[in-house]
Amino acid sequence: MLRLQHDSHRRFNPLTGEWVLVSPHRTSRPWQGQIEPVAEAAIPAYDPNCYLCPGNRRANGEINPAYDDVFAFDNDYAALQAGGAAGEIDEGGLIVARSEPGVCRVVCFSPRHDLTLSQMSVAETEKVVSLWRREFSALDALDDIGAVQIFENRGAMMGASNPHPHCQIWATRSAPNELVKETARQRAYFGERSSCLLCDYLALEEKAGERIVYANDGFVALVPFWATWPFETLLLSRRHVAALDEFDESDIAALADALKNVTLIYDRLFDTPFPYSMGFHQRPSDGEPHPHWHFHGHFFPPLLRSAAVRKFMVGFELLGSPQRDITPEAAAERLREALAK
Repeated sequence: MLRLQHDSHRRFNPLTGEWVLVSPHRTSRPWQGQIEPVAEAAIPAYDPNCYLCPGNRRANGEINPAYDDVFAFDNDYAALQAGGAAGEIDEGGLIVARSEPGVCRVVCFSPRHDLTLSQMSVAETEKVVSLWRREFSALDALDDIGAVQIFENRGAMMGASNPHPHCQIWATRSAPNELVKETARQRAYFGERSSCLLCDYLALEEKAGERIVYANDGFVALVPFWATWPFETLLLSRRHVAALDEFDESDIAALADALKNVTLIYDRLFDTPFPYSMGFHQRPSDGEPHPHWHFHGHFFPPLLRSAAVRKFMVGFELLGSPQRDITPEAAAERLREALAK
């Protein structure tokens, strides 16, 4: 009999078709690896040198308006070019490149330079979710866009270049790798069973209960059975919707509440502003029906044992497959305990 909390084993990710190695017996090994500095300088409510604060000058010379809630604009250092030259290189199917036009947007959550989602009110976060819905709808309608990715990198550890509360939206002509994998897996499941993969998975998780971290009427946050990162969470809508443009006001309020509480849990876990990469996966923007698609969000935080110990993907993980020491069940228990602090 396989003992999930004791025996090394592999867990299958039905969203991507990939496996993760779980080694719960390794949690007792001593740590002599890299220790990250945890002290952070105090952040002011307004920074005159911040290119995201209201009224400040951005890199392209434009002046930000004196916004008082949320604000979105085209990224001054866009990773994608809207009017780039079209073309393709293909040398025997081995050296292949294709042009990739797109649009990059920045969304500021608040005029306050010193806030995070965990510190904002639910009402303030509802304005962010509403703006996400508008931005997705506008980008989704563009002819040359095939996918819209909303994501936030929080903390210098995750490569965030500015502490001002903000996220990015990249709209690409081609669907990115993770979206391609999730689309294929959800479509295949729907074709075989005439039901939604994530709706069925959520029903199993609610029945088990042990990996659920936070839930409200509209969303459930849980550590997925196949989690790769130590305290990774999956944010699932209870209602079967494929994208933000299907959200009603109750969905907006429920997602805002879930974001507030999940990020608060993370901050309380190690009593520090918790770094993470977060983003939402939605149906492709190809104009086709996607009845199999289920809206969801991913949180990928790197911290392993404390605020000073970070998880790195190295060795077997880079050359073989992802591996974790803390079981998803143990991680979920620690996250639930953090909420009660």
